[in-house]
Amino acid sequence: MSLKTSLVFKILNVVFWLIFIGLCIKTGALLTSFFVSMVINSAAAKNLYPGLDLFGLFEFSRPHYFLIVFSVILQTGLKAYISYLIVRFFLNFKLSSPFEADVSAMIFKISHFSFLLGVLALISDRYMKKLMEKGVSIVYEWGAGEILFFSGFIYILAEVFKKGTEIRSENDLTI
Repeated sequence: MSLKTSLVFKILNVVFWLIFIGLCIKTGALLTSFFVSMVINSAAAKNLYPGLDLFGLFEFSRPHYFLIVFSVILQTGLKAYISYLIVRFFLNFKLSSPFEADVSAMIFKISHFSFLLGVLALISDRYMKKLMEKGVSIVYEWGAGEILFFSGFIYILAEVFKKGTEIRSENDLTI
């Protein structure tokens, strides 16, 4: 492995650690704000997270508010878990022998959880649009299309790694 490639891998590892930590903090902040808005002070729904004002939804219906915020928290938590899986991927991946069974399994796991995240985002987006038709003002981007595209790409990559692992295993048996 060249020095440049090694440096890029180390930088990417640090970046994904930072993303993982940031998403964990965001998930914790959303959980805390949600608890405060439901139990202590409903005005906390005005600034649930920077740029996320769901006070109109809170006043419209608490069950709808609960479902939307639960979806946001679940989506952020899934993103944190996917970034954790990517961090683990970087710990296990060796460019000298990339086609290992555990690496292939980890890529499949990332694709499955990103697909789950995309489906959740798609359902939440449709649900939010139905609420907006009832006159509730909600501004939140779920990004379902981008997430589903990402999960499809990762799935294709996982299939390539699976095939590479099979070929490597066959070659190891013939030697």
